[in-house]
Amino acid sequence: MAGLVFAWIKEQGGLAAMAEVNQRTAEKLYAAGYNTLESIAVASPMELVEVAGLGETQALKIINAAREALEMGWMTAAELLEKRKEVVRITTMSNNLDSLLGGGVETQAITEFYGKFGSGKTQICHQLAVTVQLPFEKGGLDGAALYIDTEGTFRPERIRAMAEGVGLDPDEVLNRIYVARAYNSDHQMLLAEKAKEIVEEKNIKLVVVDSLTSHFRAEYVGRGKLAERQQKLNRHIHTLQRLADAYNLAVVVTNQVMAKPDILFGDPTEPVGGHVLAHAATYRVYLRKGKGDKRIARLVDSPHLPEGEVVFTIKPEGIRDA
Repeated sequence: MAGLVFAWIKEQGGLAAMAEVNQRTAEKLYAAGYNTLESIAVASPMELVEVAGLGETQALKIINAAREALEMGWMTAAELLEKRKEVVRITTMSNNLDSLLGGGVETQAITEFYGKFGSGKTQICHQLAVTVQLPFEKGGLDGAALYIDTEGTFRPERIRAMAEGVGLDPDEVLNRIYVARAYNSDHQMLLAEKAKEIVEEKNIKLVVVDSLTSHFRAEYVGRGKLAERQQKLNRHIHTLQRLADAYNLAVVVTNQVMAKPDILFGDPTEPVGGHVLAHAATYRVYLRKGKGDKRIARLVDSPHLPEGEVVFTIKPEGIRDA
């Protein structure tokens, strides 16, 4: 756009800003985590207004200039296929589960695991927080994990056992997992919004929210609160998706379930969150208990993978094939 020129400010750690933006504004953007073209391009004008004190018109110009610099307009399907080569995957340590997901948990996507208590949701989250730290040749991303715990179920002791199970130093693994306990839905949303401040600094390649819906479900009770709940949940999910897109990281969320009373035959289990979450999650995986330590995972929704079902197990050393 005329009059808007992006200039890399190296002393600001690579913040992409326009010549029109003064140094103070650039520093505010950088401090708030907007230190790449991608992070600015996927932001909304109101976000920049709030964090940098910009006018809405100026914020919109900055975002549009970032999008133009990144050529975020039309592209051919062939070009998109080439861009998709940036997507990488994290192993779950179960070949069966990895195969179900097309090779593992994908970056630039939200993967949702839902099921009853004890179905293995939190165990998978713990495992991924470990395996994301593996080198690329072993199915990891050589990165760190950010873990938003809403139910108080994160256990560092379990991380130690899983780290030993994949041959990593437990102390080093624990030091590369950044955990925050969310005490209500507003706190949970704030943690996700502030995540971009440390994503690049700590090389975060996985963001976990366990569980996504527990606070929303507890705080917004009854049909009268449903619209407000879904609106907030929708905003929260879009914040997570922007993180995934801007930083090429994987987002994994767990979800609670409810039983539909009108189902007389078959499985009445349904995930919480309604259509808002159903449309937002890139991959939806339904987990249920099998015999003994076996668990069954069914891929319910995916943009390109067929529905399928596999069996895995939860062992002392972590998630493995049955």
